[in-house]
Amino acid sequence: MAIVAELLRAEENGAISFGNHTLAQKTKVEDFAHAGDLYKVKTFNEITKLEKNGMFLYESVPGTSVVDFKETDKGVEFVVEGAEDAQLTIGLKEDTEYEVYVADNNIGKMHTGFGGKLSLSAELANAGEVTVKVVQSV
Repeated sequence: MAIVAELLRAEENGAISFGNHTLAQKTKVEDFAHAGDLYKVKTFNEITKLEKNGMFLYESVPGTSVVDFKETDKGVEFVVEGAEDAQLTIGLKEDTEYEVYVADNNIGKMHTGFGGKLSLSAELANAGEVTVKVVQSV
């Protein structure tokens, strides 16, 4: 997977790609317009954080590179890469249950609380890229 050199970009399929886990110093892009929304990304090797319209959407510790981040009313889907295992936090609907898939493996159901945040671990060390899919349970 290629590093997102421009830090935040729109893809032809309507998704966005963001982050650069290889940077030594924190870098950001603000007021990136895409599909009627404004995005902001802060990224470097220690953390990657994405906001949409001033609201939390994604964070990883340590930093990651994310491609094809697709957000729907039922969840999110993306491909993530990092130099080492990462803790991912995703902003979703409050008080909602989701099925979570990492590297095409169902890791079970998770529930968001009042803030709508869902946290999971992704084993990225020596893995290259890993797919993550979070879908609202029926």
